Amino acid sequence: MSKIIATKAIRGAHKIVARAKEDLTKAIDESGIDSPVAFPDTNYYLPFAYAMLGIKAQKAKDLLEILKYAESLLPPIPTENIWLPYLGPTLDAGMATLFAEEIIEVLKYSFGNAVTPTHDYWVGFTTDAILREQGIKLVDGRMPGFAAIVGAAPTNAEAVRMVRELQERHILVFMSAVSDGKCIAQQLNEEGVQMGWETFLVPHGNDIASTVYALNFAARAAMTFGGITPKGIKEAREILLYNKNRVHAFVLALGDVDDEKHATAAGAISFGFPVVADTDIDQILPTGVCRYEHVVSPVAREKMVDKAIEIRGLKLSIDKLDIPVPYGPAFEGERVRRPQTACEIGGKFSKAFEFLRIKKAGDVENGKIQVIGPELDTVPEGGATPYAMIVDVAGRKMQPDFESVLERRFHNFLSEAMGIMHTGQRDMVWIRVSKEARKAGLLFKHFGVIVHAKLLKEFPSIVDKAQVTIYTKLEDVAMLVPEAQAAYQERDERLAGMTDESVDVFYSCKLCQSYAPTHVCVISPEKLGLCGAYNWLDGKAASEINPLGGNEPILKGQCLDPVKGEWQGVTEYIYQKSNKTISKVSMYSIMDSPSTSCGCFECILAVIPETNGLMIVNRGYSGMTPCGMKFAVLAGSVGGGNQTPGFMGVGRLYLTSKKFVSAEDGLKRLVWMTKELKEALSDKLKKRCIEIGAPDLFDKIADETITTDAQELAAYLKKVKHPALDMPPLM
Repeated sequence: MSKIIATKAIRGAHKIVARAKEDLTKAIDESGIDSPVAFPDTNYYLPFAYAMLGIKAQKAKDLLEILKYAESLLPPIPTENIWLPYLGPTLDAGMATLFAEEIIEVLKYSFGNAVTPTHDYWVGFTTDAILREQGIKLVDGRMPGFAAIVGAAPTNAEAVRMVRELQERHILVFMSAVSDGKCIAQQLNEEGVQMGWETFLVPHGNDIASTVYALNFAARAAMTFGGITPKGIKEAREILLYNKNRVHAFVLALGDVDDEKHATAAGAISFGFPVVADTDIDQILPTGVCRYEHVVSPVAREKMVDKAIEIRGLKLSIDKLDIPVPYGPAFEGERVRRPQTACEIGGKFSKAFEFLRIKKAGDVENGKIQVIGPELDTVPEGGATPYAMIVDVAGRKMQPDFESVLERRFHNFLSEAMGIMHTGQRDMVWIRVSKEARKAGLLFKHFGVIVHAKLLKEFPSIVDKAQVTIYTKLEDVAMLVPEAQAAYQERDERLAGMTDESVDVFYSCKLCQSYAPTHVCVISPEKLGLCGAYNWLDGKAASEINPLGGNEPILKGQCLDPVKGEWQGVTEYIYQKSNKTISKVSMYSIMDSPSTSCGCFECILAVIPETNGLMIVNRGYSGMTPCGMKFAVLAGSVGGGNQTPGFMGVGRLYLTSKKFVSAEDGLKRLVWMTKELKEALSDKLKKRCIEIGAPDLFDKIADETITTDAQELAAYLKKVKHPALDMPPLM
């Protein structure tokens, strides 16, 4: 263990703890010891302190307890003439630093501060809703890990190059602290780079203390997806080990690494997150707390990302396509604003559609890409063009059911190219291409390059050959669209006629088991995955593509209870695949052995005893609900692979299924939902209400504009004569 690193880290810890003490003392003097303190929209209090100590800090006086613990961890600063084993004390100093930094940051959000860390392009604290949204990317591999960049690059161009390299590797980037008075996020902002969760570039703040946001994100990942409830030292150790083994993160230190940065890096090492620096600081090369090396320096900036990936043990496959713009999931959320737009396609601007169809192998020339009509570089700037992309595929295992699955992926494939904003599908597509992308040389032929390459990579077991033809003349598009629309209608009719009873096989989804080891999703034609991202056809296609992957066929076997949705084969499968933890699941019940949940659900269903009914709240709603808990609180109870009667995570479209909690009388039990969800599903819900003989039910379902109080809700339901009040008791 380097004495130089230990000395700097311990000295830095003393400085940051002293700063936290000064800030807290001042806050208490001005506002009182019982003043409330809180980060926005979280159920985890001060997440790092809660994870490590189990302290539910809600008032200034609670911060004193955390500060006292941080001070108790501080070792003496090493003297010049005595050498000791320094790793343990250095790690203690790192933990003390993170406790102190969290106090510093929460005070910025408290006491009525007019300017909080969340302002302008700065993200500040990560809310629980965003944590869960990002969780599915960690679970399904779109986001293999995250990098915390501390400091700034020597030039703006170098800053852009480095984050593009991370984006192309699908790695989430947290940014904090300064070097020479500047943070890398400020450099990106000056260059017009889009930042935010949707582009995998998250600017937390220019204060070194804001680095703690990356680490309390990691702590919450263990609590949310790992189902670990903080209590004491045992659980704290589990949370740190969870991160070491499952959350693949590392620190990139740019520029001068002062005492405070050394101290914060020591805190990151406790999570198993190694540090790579571009300056000549001392190294910690032996393995131990981290999987491989702990601190590596100096590393040339153009090699830092590869070195960090290597020592963190990440195995990545990078999409290298023959296109002139960067490519990867980090660009999928990029927005192309009107002033940035070179060309509009579809939407209200032109006739457009995308269509995939099966052909015989002899009729498909693999890799053939044609553009029939004007190319992208001939469209007047800011203008629109007709567009039809027809993709012909052939494969021995290709089936008509897979056409829509593959076609739906065009959105992801094209959106992942920097400068393409793709929304919608079929004949409802709307695409914008940025001026920057067109200037770089992006053409319609590159759309074909992307789709061809990704189809063969993502679906190698079912797609043997693919060719892409893009039409940009209005007469061609108008002539071809009827064939596509007829195919869309035929697919919809085929899928609509599919029920749980009409198939012998359901499909599992075990993608979330890397974060919630006892959770297993069972996907049927009438019950999609709770994340909302996988339906029965997706599961079927995925199992064909990779028989050893996360989606496996489940033979239903003997039906044990048609009302609750129990089958012998499903029960046996879940028991084995949940590490023999879950012995029974009722597919259609929320009260009797409901489905387990990880942390990736779109919505949470919950019983409201006072109303004899159910409520549903979607991710992103931060207000109170009639069950007395916010989404974040509910999620903490429901997630982590738990099976909790009366509570269940679901995909939002499950509400429109005929099997929606049918064991408890289904949609007629729904008494409250968020306004956002009600509006989003309005047409589908009204149709289901008519189908169940309750055409006025939709208007009887309350939302937060009516009440969030259970007693008031019961009175409202009585007033509108909601059917749930007259049903058999739920409890």
